[in-house]
Amino acid sequence: MRDKGLPQGEGVLARLAHRQHGVVSIRQLTGDIGYSRHAVSRAVKAGRLHPLHRGVYAVGHTNLSPHGQCLAGVLACGDGALLSHYSAAWLWGMVKGSPVPVEVTTPIPRKLHVPVRRHHSRILTGDDREVRDEIPVTAVPRTLLDLAARIRYERLRRILERTEELRLLDLGPIEALLARSGRHRGTRPLANAIALYRPPPFIRSEVERLFLDLVLAAGLPRPATNFVEAGYELDAYWPERRFAVELDVYETHGGREAFERDRFRQEELKLAGIEMIRVTGTRLEREPSRVIERLARLLADRR
Repeated sequence: MRDKGLPQGEGVLARLAHRQHGVVSIRQLTGDIGYSRHAVSRAVKAGRLHPLHRGVYAVGHTNLSPHGQCLAGVLACGDGALLSHYSAAWLWGMVKGSPVPVEVTTPIPRKLHVPVRRHHSRILTGDDREVRDEIPVTAVPRTLLDLAARIRYERLRRILERTEELRLLDLGPIEALLARSGRHRGTRPLANAIALYRPPPFIRSEVERLFLDLVLAAGLPRPATNFVEAGYELDAYWPERRFAVELDVYETHGGREAFERDRFRQEELKLAGIEMIRVTGTRLEREPSRVIERLARLLADRR
């Protein structure tokens, strides 16, 4: 192979470095661009390339952006490596803060001396891989699964809310991932958390549909519908706040037996730590704004 010095190919290198946040790998230098290892060594001595990890270089300077640090960590971990866990969540915009220390997941275990947090997974498939901002990264469902295994449920719920705001939440791929994830520690908490986002299998009345539309239009957290808690099915329920709304329609709550049963049910829920209010269909139609305003205050009190 002809020994190209860096000056002859610096235009190609500059474009690659610009696209990759100032970071290149030895494989790209010697393979894609065509530099010899001798030419790379000369560039290091001249200060045009700066070693970051084994086989990974910064071009021109080492003042890397967080994106550059993430890509450097991924390149250092070899073929198939993906930015993952909190670092991946940062790249997707699901969390704030810093992605450092960089976390990377690889399909096969490797003994590497690189300053990144390495994870190994045998269940990675093509569906778990994405590229964002030129950085190989775990897809959103896999990122959520990895986070679910290590963070508190309340924080997972907040991250899911943020993911929905970013229009990145797609239940189909998440449920497909859960189905093949076996005993992964994140499977159960993630399945519980997305239950609130699943469309109900049926909505029993127009009143329930109207109520859900009003809640979402007001920007309030989405409740689980027809959710079973403490042995009772609740029309609308916010598990993290232990708060429920029962939607009363006269035609479905008539009779003395039903009257007594409903009061006992509310008492049982209270003993289980669940606050419940009742909203009638008539009131919901006549004064929807007032109902939602009061609901927002009650939810805030239960925070």
